[in-house]
Amino acid sequence: MSLLLHIETATKICSVALSKNNQLITSIEEKSSEKFIHSERLTILIDRIMKEAKIDLKELSAITINKGPGSFTGLRIGVSVAKGLCYSLKKPLIGIDSHTSLCNGFLKAKREVSENELLLPMIDARRMEVYTGGFSSLGKIIFPTDAVAIDDSFFVKLKNYKKIHVFGDGAKKVVTAFTNQKLIYHPEILCSAEHLIDLASQKYLNGEFENIAYFEPFYLKDFKTH
Repeated sequence: MSLLLHIETATKICSVALSKNNQLITSIEEKSSEKFIHSERLTILIDRIMKEAKIDLKELSAITINKGPGSFTGLRIGVSVAKGLCYSLKKPLIGIDSHTSLCNGFLKAKREVSENELLLPMIDARRMEVYTGGFSSLGKIIFPTDAVAIDDSFFVKLKNYKKIHVFGDGAKKVVTAFTNQKLIYHPEILCSAEHLIDLASQKYLNGEFENIAYFEPFYLKDFKTH
């Protein structure tokens, strides 16, 4: 049996979920458009979800965290809390990357995608940059995650695809800035702890755990204060 707590803090969404044997038990999600609320709300949401489910933290099989890329602030807080729980409870840690998680959410929403279409999950990386990676209609990686400056040349490289599906919190500024008939924007697909469930459950079954002592967020690029 796998009883997993999932933590999502890669963007301004602060989200936690509980699953048992790959099935959602319950989840809580809060979002702030102004600032990151993770430092004030994350531990409160975890405590609340455990009480609502009437489950003790000691009963958990493992903790799942979105390891990034994403917000430096959000990732740092989420990983710190996840590692703290794993140390205190003596539970394994499961890390899932942002883009695989977003693609999982997209595919679970059963969007109709043909073979020659591209999935582009996007996480806001400030200014006109996004963290993105290319995935096939089956969720297979086509090109790896990178910090990309979105301009006309970026889309020229993708000209052979019939349609390009964009989603995640970085996608909005892309579709606002560019008129491209190939772009299909899915604003409802955002980072969520629920998107981690399938991926984490499989990793738990396979015994794919992080080294807690050395585990760090996947920042992808160096932090800048301006």
